[in-house]
Amino acid sequence: MIGNSHASPEAAAVAEDVGRLLGRLGCVVISGGGTGVMEAVSRGASQTGALTIGILPGDQLAHGNPWLDVVIPTGIGYARNSANVLAADVVIAIGGSSGTLSEIAYAWLYDKPVIAWAGVGGWSERLAGDQLDDRRADRIERVATLADLEGLLRRLLPQLNHHEA
Repeated sequence: MIGNSHASPEAAAVAEDVGRLLGRLGCVVISGGGTGVMEAVSRGASQTGALTIGILPGDQLAHGNPWLDVVIPTGIGYARNSANVLAADVVIAIGGSSGTLSEIAYAWLYDKPVIAWAGVGGWSERLAGDQLDDRRADRIERVATLADLEGLLRRLLPQLNHHEA
């Protein structure tokens, strides 16, 4: 899960709902471990008992949000965005500024499926349904509801079809 560290109330609410959905689907939720979208998705996932992991840009365990089960401080700044993406099966963007944009670009380069939430602004809104370049034939998937997200995740990750939501 990627998105703004200074999320709007709307983006944070969506992220928390997405976290609960991911938890109900049996997913491990990985984020940058900070505030905003990262904290909200971790909180939602944690409410369902899902494992939450934060890969931090800094070197302090204490900088992870309180909803993380596993905190991984890297001390490598924004370069950690590459690790966030490589650790994921699917990358979901909600809102986002330049850090989120870099994670979307890494996901595209690493051939990871990218899902962008439309309706909360930021890079997810701007890139939903588009291609970043011609390296890939697919597009960034656009979703605007939890039902759309769940259907897409079940299609992209067939192993989720064994979990009830």
